[in-house]
Amino acid sequence: MTLEIGDKAPDFDLPSDGSTSIKLSDYRGKNIILYFYPKDSTPGCTTEAKDFSALNADFKAANAIIIGMSKDSVKRHNNFIAKQELTVRLASDEDGRIIEKYGVWILKKLYGREYMGIERATFLIDTTGTIRQIWHKVKVKEHAASVLKVLKAL
Repeated sequence: MTLEIGDKAPDFDLPSDGSTSIKLSDYRGKNIILYFYPKDSTPGCTTEAKDFSALNADFKAANAIIIGMSKDSVKRHNNFIAKQELTVRLASDEDGRIIEKYGVWILKKLYGREYMGIERATFLIDTTGTIRQIWHKVKVKEHAASVLKVLKAL
């Protein structure tokens, strides 16, 4: 399944950081930055999470919440948040059901080896739950600032 701009964002209810759950539909009326990343505590994922955290106040001022999602457990998310002092929410999709719904479980290649993994991707979902922008194969450098710029232009 491939999601496109203008599609309704698939809802989810997943375990999250702390001991809470996070449900997409609970944030109707807010813009949502939903970013998918491969693994907690790896260099690119740490940079991306810290960049979004650094701009979190600006996103909140633009009526937006930031949610990161990977297949890591809630325990790993909690450790990641504590170690890096993150201010974004992290959802745990250990079985990959939501990751697949968003079309970001893809065939990857590294050093000639093929494997399935999470594509680094970001979805900007508006206040009605409609996808307004999609970034595939995200390059981490300046990505959070680029997303904020697009959000402010809506």
